[in-house]
Amino acid sequence: MSMNLRTHAFAGNPLRSKTPKSTDLFSPTSAFESLKTLIPLIPNHPTPSPDFKVLPFSKGRPLVFSSGGDGSTTPIWHLGWISLGDCKVLLGSCGVDLSEDSLVYLGPKTEDDLVYWAVDVLEENGVVTELGGRKLCFVELRTLMVAADWADQRAMGELAIAGHARALLEWHNVSRFCGSCGSGTVPREAGRRKQCSNETCKKRVYPRVDPVVIMLVIDRENDRALLSRQSRFVPRMWSCLAGFIEPGESLEEAVRRETWEETGIEVGEVVYHSSQPWPVGPSSMPCQLMLGFFAFAKTLEINVDKEELEDAQWHSREDVKKALTFAEYRKAQRTMASKIEQICNGVERSQSLSSDFNVESGELAPMFIPGPFAIAHHLISTWIDQGSSDVHSKQQASVSLSSL
Repeated sequence: MSMNLRTHAFAGNPLRSKTPKSTDLFSPTSAFESLKTLIPLIPNHPTPSPDFKVLPFSKGRPLVFSSGGDGSTTPIWHLGWISLGDCKVLLGSCGVDLSEDSLVYLGPKTEDDLVYWAVDVLEENGVVTELGGRKLCFVELRTLMVAADWADQRAMGELAIAGHARALLEWHNVSRFCGSCGSGTVPREAGRRKQCSNETCKKRVYPRVDPVVIMLVIDRENDRALLSRQSRFVPRMWSCLAGFIEPGESLEEAVRRETWEETGIEVGEVVYHSSQPWPVGPSSMPCQLMLGFFAFAKTLEINVDKEELEDAQWHSREDVKKALTFAEYRKAQRTMASKIEQICNGVERSQSLSSDFNVESGELAPMFIPGPFAIAHHLISTWIDQGSSDVHSKQQASVSLSSL
C-alpha cells in the first residue's frame, strides 16, 4: 500500500542539495554580481559561465510545457526554463524592464554549469499571451502536484524546485514593508532575504516558515483511525487532523491541543513520522512545513468543533484500506497530465478532481484519502501497512521511515 518514495512531494530539491561557499561562482553572492553585469549587456553579450536560466511565475503559477502525449501515452510536464537573454527580451517587448532585484536565486547545477532563478510576471503586460504562442503556459502548482508521476525522480525534483520558487516569490510579495517601522523593504542576497530601506532601521527580514502538525489519531484498542472532513474538501475525501503550532508550544503539545480543540479527543503518546514542505497553501502563508505524527487516543468520544471541521469519525482499518485501494491515484495523475497538455495547447476544460477517484466498476468510492503527494496519505498508508503495534514504537517508526 505504501508508495516507497525517496522523499515527499516538494522535498528533495536537486538545486538545494548543497549551498556553495560565497567565493564560488555558483554561490548567490557571485551569481548575483554576474547578473548585475550581464543584464545591461543583453542581447550583446557572450554566453556567461556559469549560464543562467529563469523560471517565470504568474500569480503563483510556474511556467511549464507538455510533451509526449500522443493518445497512447500519458503527457509529461516540464518546467519552462528560459534563458536570461530571452527573459529580458520577452519582458522588454511587453514594456517591462528586467532588473537584477526582480530575480530570485534558486540554486545551481554545477555539473551543467548553470544557475537557476525565478521571476514574477504580471498577466496584464502581455507576457502570458506571448508565452502561450510558444505552447508554454502558467499552471497552478496543485495541478502540477497531482499530475506529477511520484515514481519519477525527475518529475518529483522539478515539483520540488517549483514549490521552493513559489514559496520564495510569494514571500517577497507579502513582505514588501518592514514590520518594525513600516518602510519599504528591498531584496538582498539574491532575493534570499530582504532588508528595510530606512537607514535608521535596516531590519533584516528572512523567509518565514509556518510549522503545521498533522496527525493520524489512532484508537489502538479497537484498531481504528480518526479521520476528518473540512468544508473545503472535495466530496467524499477524508484526511488527518492538522493545525498550526502556537508560540511557546512543543510539537507534541500542539498535536494534543489541536486534537482536543477540533474533536474533543484526548491524546497520550505522540510518535514522529516525517515532514514535508507544503508551498500550496494560502499565498499569505507560502512556507508551510507539515510535521507528521501518529497520536494515540486516551478517550474515544468525539465532539466536533463545527467552526473547524465539517465532521470527524472513527474508521476501521478495513474501511481505510478499501479507501486506499479504491482511490485510483494513477487515473487522477493521467487526467491532470492531460489537462496540462490541453492548457498548453490553449484548450482548457473543467475537471473535478473528485471525479477521478472511482472504483474500477465505475461507481463512486464511498470515501477516499489524499493522494501520494500529501503526507496524510503516507501517515495513513503506514498505519495500514505496519499496524498500531509497529507505529507505536518510535525506534521502529524511525527505521522504517528513514527513506522519507
